[in-house]
Amino acid sequence: MTATQLGGDERLLRRSVWRKLLGRPELGSVVGAAAVFLFFAIVADSFLRPSSLSTVLYAASTIGIMAVPVALLMIGGEFDLSAGVLVTTSALVSSMFSYQMTANVWVGVAVSLLVTVAIGAFNGFMLTRTKLPSFIITLGTFLMLTGLNLGFTKLISGTVSTKSISDMQGFASAKKLFASQLSIGSVDLKVTILWWFVLVAVATWILLRTRFGNWIFAVGGGADAARAVGVPVFKTKIGLYMGVGFAAWISGQHLLFSYDVVQSGEGVGNELIYIIAAVIGGCLITGGYGSAIGSAVGAFIFGMTSKGIVYAEWNPDWFKFFLGAMLLLATLLNAWVRKRAEATA
Repeated sequence: MTATQLGGDERLLRRSVWRKLLGRPELGSVVGAAAVFLFFAIVADSFLRPSSLSTVLYAASTIGIMAVPVALLMIGGEFDLSAGVLVTTSALVSSMFSYQMTANVWVGVAVSLLVTVAIGAFNGFMLTRTKLPSFIITLGTFLMLTGLNLGFTKLISGTVSTKSISDMQGFASAKKLFASQLSIGSVDLKVTILWWFVLVAVATWILLRTRFGNWIFAVGGGADAARAVGVPVFKTKIGLYMGVGFAAWISGQHLLFSYDVVQSGEGVGNELIYIIAAVIGGCLITGGYGSAIGSAVGAFIFGMTSKGIVYAEWNPDWFKFFLGAMLLLATLLNAWVRKRAEATA
């Protein structure tokens, strides 16, 4: 007997827990994360030590902070190939402005925030105005930033790295915010883990509880259709790129205040790792599907793999192979889960 025959509306039937789980984009990545965790727990004796898990979380957080806005951008149907070097730009601007202007380091931190968010806005503006693919726009930005990072650093400091700012006013308080560690019992946790968790929570709230989150999914599903129903497509995409700039600012300040000096050539190639974490977490290349939580799971898989290989005492040269294999397997698993979800909807 159907729901209609029983006098009810089939649209009001409650979905089963299994169907709800199948509808979650991060389901495949969670299954993959559990498998990777179990694998390294078996093959690496030291993997389950609290200190080892803290190191894994730290490695995941350095990727996860950037993977969150990159995932939102991918859900909106776009890419950002400049995200990796933008982190380095953030650190370089903060360091060199503080050093050259002999100002409090917080002035450099504030200027860095304005610069990185402005670069994100530039990417979004160029994308919406020229209507060129985001691959081309952000590839151009990537190349320009790579050259500017190296050129300006050598012009100002005379070398490929910045000068030390550890003796400047405000360094200690900035380090506490961006590069300190929290002690819980005998385990030390880096503050980046907290930044990561907060960004995941905020991004999840935006996607699931706000109008802007609906706009992101709508734009990623089809910009023309979204525009037809009143979604501000241009503002949404510019906002997403500015979000990438904000996260790059956080990551850049962590880089600076962790090591005091910054190498101008860092960050090249990291943009692919951010994208990989988002894809492993369930984001579709075509847009319109994914979650911030999935990006966090993808970053956690990355952290487990990068450190698990070390704890297992394997040759680290195999890391990229395992990362590529995980990307393919996760993509196939996510595609299967999505088809099952659509079939049971």
